This record gives sequence, C-alpha cells and structure tokens, in this order.
Amino acid sequence: MTFTDLHHRAAPLLLPNAWDVASALALADAGFPAVGTTSFGVAASGGSPDGGRASKQATQVLAQKLRGAPFYLSADIEDGYGDDPEEVAAYAAGLGVDGINIEDSTDERLIDPARHAAKVAAIKRTSPSLFVNARVDTYWLGQEATVEESLARANAYVAAGADGIFIPGATDPSELRHLVNGIHAPVNTLVHPELTLAELGVLGVRRVSTGSLPYRSAMDAAVRAATDVRDGGTPPNATPYRVMQERLVRHHRAQRRD
Repeated sequence: MTFTDLHHRAAPLLLPNAWDVASALALADAGFPAVGTTSFGVAASGGSPDGGRASKQATQVLAQKLRGAPFYLSADIEDGYGDDPEEVAAYAAGLGVDGINIEDSTDERLIDPARHAAKVAAIKRTSPSLFVNARVDTYWLGQEATVEESLARANAYVAAGADGIFIPGATDPSELRHLVNGIHAPVNTLVHPELTLAELGVLGVRRVSTGSLPYRSAMDAAVRAATDVRDGGTPPNATPYRVMQERLVRHHRAQRRD
C-alpha cells in the first residue's frame, strides 16, 4: 500500500495533522497510517502567525526529524515558500516526504492559477513519485468562491500533474458533490462541521484533513488542565510521561541507526 493507494480505498483517508515530532508519533501510535503537518500549528508553536511563509524552516526541520518514521508523511508547505517554480520544486524534493500540500494563495490573496500550475508541474518533474495535493483557496478566502472558478483552478492543477485537490472551506453538500464530480483526481476537504467521515465519502470525498484542529484542541486541553487544578479540581487523565518518553527514545534510536 502506497500513500497514493490510501486515496483510493472504500472509505476516505482521514489525515490527522501534527505540529511536532511528539504529536506525529502519538497520532501514528493511534493507528493512523499517514500523518500530515499543519502550517498553522508549526508556525504557532514557534511563536509566529500562520502564513507569510513563516513555517518554511520549521517544516523542513520537522520533516528531517520524522524521516524514516513508520508512517507516510505529508508536509503542508503553504504556497511553496517562493514564487519561482524551480526553487519551490527543489525545496519540496529536499523534504524527503511522501506528499506535500501546496496552496494557490499568497498573503491571503489568490494567485494566478497559471503560476500555481507552474509550481505543480515543476514539483512533479523534479519528484515524480511525490503526491502533490494542490490546494484551491477560493472558498477558504472567500474570493471567487464559486463551483465554476474552483473547478477551473482545480483542473488546471490536475492537468499540470497534481495527484489530489484540496478545497478547504467548501462545506455545502451540493457544491461538494459538483466539485467531486468535476475534478478528475481525489478531492480533499477539511473535517466537516456537520457531516461525518462516512457521509463525506458518500459525496465522493477521498481525503479528509483535520487541519489545525488537533493543535487548537491541544491548546484548549492544556489550559483546562491548568485551570482545573487552579480552581480546586484534580489533574486530568493523560498519557503517562514514560509512554511519551519511550516513543521519543525509540524514534531517536531509529533515526541514529539510519
């Protein structure tokens, strides 16, 4: 089973998104065969807001630290951290991951789809086996957020070699069905606020990402743990220190052997 194969099973691939080594290892131990990174979580954990290419170095470091881990890894690389397609392709190739997610917006504005298609084509020329998930930000940004514009962008990226299309922010079931039927590649959405994974599968969605939800939930849990104790409660249940430490020790040893 390859990372690509995971997008063609009966049920959609649920791709949880990690922000550091410990969260990626924990998700893998929970039984997920593939883990993605979240640019928001990676940037925020380093003290920077999302976007603006702030997560470039941290994503590269995280990918290196997870190299050789026993699960597929897909890296969220914002807009590729550059405008030159060949430089973007070289960066993606150097990550050593199984897939990448690359968005067609920069600084919260959609870019010319031809420019994004050029990045996709360059990445596939340089790394033919890398799963390129091309993100369409029409709905996410509320810019040209129509089925027609989204399909035009998506199919331009598929023609350039994209292996999958990610359309975050598209939530209307009718629109999702039109998008899925009009795109000749696996379609990826974010976790839906009202539809289950199975229901998204019925609509034809092949991959569902958690995005920054696990990171934001972890922040909420950390605050609750502290405030519960402060306010007279008892400490919440959590994975024991020794279990988490052993995960990291095993991973560190495996990396040293490699």
